[in-house]
Amino acid sequence: MSQPQPSTTSDSSNARRRSQRVLACVLCQQRKVKCDRRFPCANCSKYQKECIPATVTPRRPKRRFPERDLLERVREYEALLRENNIEFRAFQSEVETNPSSTASPNAERDDVSYNQQERSQGTATTPKESTEAKSLWRVLRKQWPARPNRDEEAPQDGVSHARIQRAMDQIYGKNDHFLFGVRHTPTILSTLHPEPVQIFRLWQIYLVNIDPLLKVTHTPTLQGRIIEAASNVSNVNSTLEALMFSIYAIAVMSLTVDECQNIFNSPRDELLGIYQYACQQALLNCGYLCTSDRECLTAFYLFLLSIGPNTDPRSLSPMLGVAMRIAIRMGIHRESDTEKSSPFEIEMRRRLWWALKLIDSRIGELADSKSVALDPIWDCKIPLNVNDAELRPEMKSLPFVQGSTSDALFVVVRSVLGDFIRFAEFHLDFTNPQLKSVAKAAQHDLVPESRNLVAFEKLIEDLYLRFCSTDNPLHLMTLCMARSQLAKYRLLEHYWRYSDSPESQTDAKRDIMIRNALIILENDAKIMSSPLTKGYRWLLQFYFPFPAYVHALQDLQRRPFCSQAMKAWNVLSNHFEIRVNVPEGRNTPFFDLFTNLVLSAWKEREDALARQGEEVVPPSIVSIIREKTTEENTGTQCTDQETGDLISSVNSGGMPATGLCHMPYEPGSQYIQPNSTFLMHSQFQLQPETNSLPLQALDWTFGASAF
Repeated sequence: MSQPQPSTTSDSSNARRRSQRVLACVLCQQRKVKCDRRFPCANCSKYQKECIPATVTPRRPKRRFPERDLLERVREYEALLRENNIEFRAFQSEVETNPSSTASPNAERDDVSYNQQERSQGTATTPKESTEAKSLWRVLRKQWPARPNRDEEAPQDGVSHARIQRAMDQIYGKNDHFLFGVRHTPTILSTLHPEPVQIFRLWQIYLVNIDPLLKVTHTPTLQGRIIEAASNVSNVNSTLEALMFSIYAIAVMSLTVDECQNIFNSPRDELLGIYQYACQQALLNCGYLCTSDRECLTAFYLFLLSIGPNTDPRSLSPMLGVAMRIAIRMGIHRESDTEKSSPFEIEMRRRLWWALKLIDSRIGELADSKSVALDPIWDCKIPLNVNDAELRPEMKSLPFVQGSTSDALFVVVRSVLGDFIRFAEFHLDFTNPQLKSVAKAAQHDLVPESRNLVAFEKLIEDLYLRFCSTDNPLHLMTLCMARSQLAKYRLLEHYWRYSDSPESQTDAKRDIMIRNALIILENDAKIMSSPLTKGYRWLLQFYFPFPAYVHALQDLQRRPFCSQAMKAWNVLSNHFEIRVNVPEGRNTPFFDLFTNLVLSAWKEREDALARQGEEVVPPSIVSIIREKTTEENTGTQCTDQETGDLISSVNSGGMPATGLCHMPYEPGSQYIQPNSTFLMHSQFQLQPETNSLPLQALDWTFGASAF
C-alpha cells in the first residue's frame, strides 16, 4: 500500500482561499466596463493594451483610544495636585480585582488612586508638605514629551519599572533558596497538608487564638478560598499554599501539648516541625524574597511568629529584618504608595505593616540591640477600628468607624500606642537620639492629646478602654495589655527625666513609680490566670515583665517600709507563682536569678522588723525560694569572675534582654521551659550596697515596645 503523500493540493487551495479577492484591472475600471479579472483580461487583449492588475490599498489601522497615555497623564496631574496640597477627587479605575486570584509575585501594581476616607481622630486639618518620594523612571520619561500620533501598539519609549522587574525575573529566576537551604529535589507539598477535617479545625483555632491579635488576614474572603483549596490540595496557588501552611504552624504553636494531642492525636512538636518545613518549601515556591504580593509576605510573617518561641532572638531578628525590607520595597510603609491601591488593600497593607513593626521592635529589643523599629521616619497610618465584615474587596472607599470596639480593637490600640511612642522624646533618647529633631518636626501634625503622656493616656481610656467589657476575652486582653504598656511608658519617662539626677526623686515620686511596676505585674498575672484569655497567652511569651520585677525589688530593698511595701510583696508573690514557680520552671537559670534578687530585698525588711521586735511572716515568694534553696543545700555557684562580669554588664546598661524578657513557655501552662534560651548566669550575687542594680543604668528600651 502506498504511503499517503502530503496534501500539497489542499494547502495551496487554502492559501488561495486566504488570498485577497481579485479586482478588475485598472483600464476596465477607468472605462467602467466589465472585466473578466484575468491577466491579461479579454478587453485589454482585444484592444492590445497593457493590462495592469489593480491591488487592494492597505487599510489604515483604526486609531485606538490612547488609554495608556491618558492614564499616565492623569497620574502625573494627580501627583502635581498632591505635591501642592490641593484637594481633588482621584480617578477611579474601572478594573476590579478578583479577591480569589493572586497576581504573580512581581506583577506590576495598579497605580490608579482611589478615594481615601480620612479619620477624624488624630489627623491634622492643616495642609502638610508632600512626603511622596520622586520616581526616577517617571522623571526620566518626562525629559522628552511623548511623540504625537503614536500607534497604541508601537513600542513604548523609555523603560518602565514593570519591564525591569520582568527582566530581573528572567535573569535570576527563583534563586532565593539561601535562607531556607538548597533543595536537591522538589517537595510534593500536597502530601504534607492535613486532612480536610483537620484543615478546618486548624483554621478555626487560628480564628480564635491568632487572628484577633494580628488581623493580617481577611476572614470573609480567605475562608472561602481555604475551603475550596482543601477539596483539592494538589492544585493550590503557591502563595495561598504558603499562607495555609503558615496558618497551620502558628495555630499549632498556640496550643498546649495536651490540647494538640487531644485534637489531632499527634505530638505538638512533630506537627509544628512538619508544617514549618512545608511552609518554608511553599515560600520558596512562590519566590517570597522577591515578592510584591501582600499575602506572600503575610505567610512569611506568620511563619516567623511560629518559630519565635524556640528561636534565639538574635537569630530571629535578622529574619524579621528581611521581612521588613520586603515590606519597604513594596512601599507598605509609605502612604503615598499605599494610597494607590484599592481601599480594601490599603487597610490590609496598614494592618500588616503595624504587625511587622511591632514584633520587629520587640524581637530587636530581646536580641539585646538598640531597636529603631518604632521610629518617626515612616508615615503608615493606623488601621481602622472596623470589623472584617465591613471590609470588602470591591468597595470604593474605606468604611466609617461606627463605634469604639470592633474585631480589630486590640490591633488598633497597640498601633495607637506604638504610634505615640515612636515620636516620644523619652523613647528616642534610649534608641536613636539623632531622630529627635525628625520627631519634633513631625509633631505639628499630631493632635495635642498625642504629645503628652498624661493626656494621651486619658485619650486612650476615653476612646477605647472605657468601652471594653471584662467578660469579653479580646476586651480583657486589650484592657490589661494597654494599661500595662502605659505603665511601662510612665516608667520609661521617669527614668529619662531623672537619669542625670536620680537623687532628686522624692518618696512620693518613688511611690508612684513602684505602683506603675505593680500595675504591669498585676495585668500580666491577670491575663496568664484568666481562662478567658487562655488562647491568647502565646503572645505573652515575647513580653515577660522582668523590668517591673527589678524595679519593685530594688525599691523594696532600699525602702523596706514604703507605703506600697505590703501590696508589692503580695503582687510579686502572686505573679511569681503564676509565671515562674511551677515544677517545670524551677530548674532554670531564671529561677536562680530570682533567688538572690528576692532574698536580698526581703532581708532588709526582715532585719528591720526583727530590730523592732515584730513578728516576721515571709511572703510566699520568699518561702518558695528558701524551700528550694534548702533542698539544693549547696547549689551551683558562680565564680567570682563570672559574678563580676555579670554585674559589670548590668551596670553598663548591657543587661541581656534575651534572658530577661523572652521567656519561652508552653502556651496555657505558664511555665518556663527547662531548655529556655535564657542567657544568664546560674547565680546572681547581689549585696545590699555594692551589687545592687542601679535602675537608671538598665536598658529600659525593651519595655517601650508596644505590646
